[in-house]
Amino acid sequence: MRFSNQGRLHEQVRFLRRQYLQDGALPFSDILTDDFVTQAMTAVEGVWKDRIYTPLMTLWVFLTQVLSADHSCRGAVARLIAHRLSQGQSPCSPETGAYCQARKRLPEKFFAAVTCLVGRALDAKVDVRWLWKGRRVYLFDGTTVIMPDTPENQAAYPQVYNQRRGLGFPIARVGALTSLACGAILNLGVCRYAGKGQGEVSLLRQLWDILQPGDVLLTDRLMANWLNILLLQQRGIELVARLNKANRRADFRRGRRLGRHDHIVRWYKPTSIRSLNWHALKKLPEYITVRETLIPVAQPGFRTKTIVTVTTLLDHQQTTPNDLATLYRARWNNELDLRSIKRTLQMHELRCKTPELVRKEIWTHILAYNLIRTIMAQAAVTHDLLPRSISFKGTVQTLEAFQPIIEGG
Repeated sequence: MRFSNQGRLHEQVRFLRRQYLQDGALPFSDILTDDFVTQAMTAVEGVWKDRIYTPLMTLWVFLTQVLSADHSCRGAVARLIAHRLSQGQSPCSPETGAYCQARKRLPEKFFAAVTCLVGRALDAKVDVRWLWKGRRVYLFDGTTVIMPDTPENQAAYPQVYNQRRGLGFPIARVGALTSLACGAILNLGVCRYAGKGQGEVSLLRQLWDILQPGDVLLTDRLMANWLNILLLQQRGIELVARLNKANRRADFRRGRRLGRHDHIVRWYKPTSIRSLNWHALKKLPEYITVRETLIPVAQPGFRTKTIVTVTTLLDHQQTTPNDLATLYRARWNNELDLRSIKRTLQMHELRCKTPELVRKEIWTHILAYNLIRTIMAQAAVTHDLLPRSISFKGTVQTLEAFQPIIEGG
């Protein structure tokens, strides 16, 4: 299915590519400061002897590779040669071996560290007007990517169990923790598409350590299970999600009534939890306290007419049902945002032939996205712009908001 805003979206991102790939400067050199790289360099062990492909230069060349329409290593090296000549330096060899070896030597945690530092730096300095009721809200959702069909990729990220051998491509699941205020991705997890401990719930538990007490996590119904809510409450993190009716039903005749179809209720501990043994389960509290709210959906064209949200925000005067409805409406865009990132940055089909390089490629794509979001946030501050809805997020929505600025150069 095609969407009317896809053409405009691609055109605007092409503008950003031209601006940062053809102006003679290294891409995003004003944002990728020495502080970011110095902190990330702690992940690089030993002495780096290469005079041309230093860690920072290797990262920049990789960025041009993922942002360019020509994703080949040869094209990336050619752009480096053009940059060196424009700066009055001698050209390096046009062979790609040195660049590929330098990219391989850089550890994955270097790419991860730079990406997370850029995203968290942007999130830390967002305008207070971009927050939701003075709180920082983070969204979690997952998506999938495919990669070249090599033996190494197949071993690390095999195809789904019901797919015939030799058909299709290796597939990986990617989970992203995104700031609702600025749209930056703060952390990322990669795992197999299927298997024990390989789902989105497991990815979320690997990533939520960066959340702080008082933050709000906005997720889909899969994350609204008893154990997740308990673990988040123990960390002081609030949850807003949709009730998973496959596991629980909302009965508004019970609990403490706050209003029509709005109540506080106890969720009693399940008799068994697959990830816990009997002794660990016995030590957990007998129940947790949550709030359930029925929200009507009046948006024309929406298939769902009502949803039930479950949240640990129990104060109905500070957080009204309308507040919950507005907030959860923003979550519905998250899957579309992830799809837009994949399509716009050409990330839906990766190109590296080993699992480690695949993960580095994913991190570099997300780094490019966070850098672009930083530029947009700077423009928003300069032009005193506010988001179209409650948040300054969403690739499509944000780029549309900047259409006059981009057209004017």
